[in-house]
Amino acid sequence: MPSPGKVRADPMPGFLSNVSAFSAPITPGRIRIAGRPFEVRYDFDGGVGRPIADVEGGHELRPLGQNGGALRLVPQGSGLALAYPDRCTLPRERDCPRAILEGLRDDSLNPGRRSLSYGASIRMTHADLADGANVLQKGYSVGGVSQYKLQVDHRQGHPSCVIAGQRDHIYRAEPWIDVADGLWHDLECRRTPTRLIMLVDGMPRAWVPVPPQLAIANAEPLRVGGKGPAPGNDQFAGSIDDVFIAIGEFGR
Repeated sequence: MPSPGKVRADPMPGFLSNVSAFSAPITPGRIRIAGRPFEVRYDFDGGVGRPIADVEGGHELRPLGQNGGALRLVPQGSGLALAYPDRCTLPRERDCPRAILEGLRDDSLNPGRRSLSYGASIRMTHADLADGANVLQKGYSVGGVSQYKLQVDHRQGHPSCVIAGQRDHIYRAEPWIDVADGLWHDLECRRTPTRLIMLVDGMPRAWVPVPPQLAIANAEPLRVGGKGPAPGNDQFAGSIDDVFIAIGEFGR
């Protein structure tokens, strides 16, 4: 409890500081997978002036931005959410402001062949839509890297879940639901031994079969809001809250 005579300040909204323009180098070494059931959650309720860490205080994410792109913590419910730059309408995409959150290499976020659940709450309008808007991702779907990703792509506002192994075949579950209606929506992707399932507001809305042998393990960091700060990053626009990844028995 606060000391007598002292008032505990609520976490403050505002722009995130200490923004870097470039990703940190990826630490070399053998790629490993989570050795036990594992869960990480970000509620963004710490406020400005504190690192963006998970609810246990670890797995820090740092803001990256180019061309003046910046992230803001904004009030949402009883806490805070992360607001991204408005959708850019400049004629040259390379001139657009871009901003994401990015961690460091973290092999504990590699599920391998284990069950996996990941997702976030988002709020978007049709003005925020583009051909690509990545909510969260780890890895890439091409080049033999492997990946899991949540996105809201195209002008129809359809969310989708994507996973890919090292053979470049992409599995995508996309419901014909428009979530870019200015309301908050809970989006979740579940990988079971045989399916990739997309849930919207707690309800299964789409699924595709996946092979049990598909493994996801890479040296790439977790990224929230885009696949990097450089041009062509599938920049997210809108607000994101309550990001989570659960591997093993935590995966539902």
